[in-house]
Amino acid sequence: MGCTRRLVSRKFAVMTSHIAMFSIAAHGHVNPSLEVIRELVARGHRVTYAIPPAFAEKVAETGAEPKLWRSTLPGSDADPEAWGSTLLDNVEPFLNDAIQALPQLVEAYEGDEPDLVLHDITAYPAPVLARRWGVKAISLSPNLVAWNGYEEEVAEPMWAEPKKTERGKAYYARFQAWLEENGITEHPDPFVGRPARSLVLIPKALQPNADRVDESRHTFVGACQGDRAAQGDWQRPADAEKVLVVSLGSSFTKQPDFYRACLKAFGDLPGWHMVLQVGRHVAPAELGEIPANVEVRDWVPQLAILKQADAFITHAGAGGSQEGLATATPMVAVPQAVDQFGNADMLQALGVARHLPMEEATAETLREAVLALVDDPEVARRLGEVQREMAGEGGTRQAADLIEAELR
Repeated sequence: MGCTRRLVSRKFAVMTSHIAMFSIAAHGHVNPSLEVIRELVARGHRVTYAIPPAFAEKVAETGAEPKLWRSTLPGSDADPEAWGSTLLDNVEPFLNDAIQALPQLVEAYEGDEPDLVLHDITAYPAPVLARRWGVKAISLSPNLVAWNGYEEEVAEPMWAEPKKTERGKAYYARFQAWLEENGITEHPDPFVGRPARSLVLIPKALQPNADRVDESRHTFVGACQGDRAAQGDWQRPADAEKVLVVSLGSSFTKQPDFYRACLKAFGDLPGWHMVLQVGRHVAPAELGEIPANVEVRDWVPQLAILKQADAFITHAGAGGSQEGLATATPMVAVPQAVDQFGNADMLQALGVARHLPMEEATAETLREAVLALVDDPEVARRLGEVQREMAGEGGTRQAADLIEAELR
């Protein structure tokens, strides 16, 4: 370990260092941190990034050095059903993956230990390794963080029944035993949910109970969006009076009935052009006849399109939500899983979106919600306010400055 040469950063002098980032192979967990990594590399730091092979190329494009390891989690393009349907179905794979990943990561960093550890909230081996190496760890959270009272208000009711089951007890016993084997006496819940230091890569506007977040622990830096030219460009059709983007993200996209409802709602609607992203689990042929004013793709350069769009139907993932806010695009939020339901409520409370549950998302309700939002001047005003607030949060440079401050 050790710093190698001096670099003058934007705010203060630091020594260039070896910084190690850890994440899982999932777009929603890798993408939010990439611009921060790119900025750290640009400042002269050596950055390694522990990631499964599927994301090695994306990581390498930032200038970071991929440190590859084998994951047992379902791939980013896996069928959503691979994650199961219960809370324990969702969390057990992360623990299983962490336990088998730790020896791989120990070997990968043998003799190349870093000066600082950065990690996604799902990368459980990272804080374990940081303690082993005697260096600081900083969580880079791609979504909401726990506020004072979160455990009593959310976690305890959610876990009340699973913790009573033999399976739930076994999960916690295994997690606790793994931590203790690695010299950590902390209970699994605060180990996962209460990192010592955290940079929150979402706008504060998306954080529930933001006034109760411990900002001595968590610092909101907002969206870290950089140049997305490598993802491709998109040109608004000359005859399009209004453009609508529809995307359910990268994971929970197996929704052919929903896509057919969108086609019915906006196909051939005068003056409208719709870009419909359907993911890898639905073929365009399943949707029937595609109207002339509709583009159907398995993937799109979403931010490039949103910069030119008039409305956005989204699953309300953290990435999509903040892209909609950053581009001041009115949103209809149709959440699918995990934090998306809370994000949808937050967007609606901000006055910039309509939360429409999937079971209520018909052609009629989708069309009514979109048309109401784009014609509402109050929605446009609120979007402008939030956009300006986001611009003041600092983003990528602020995140890099705070990381360098920890190196000092």
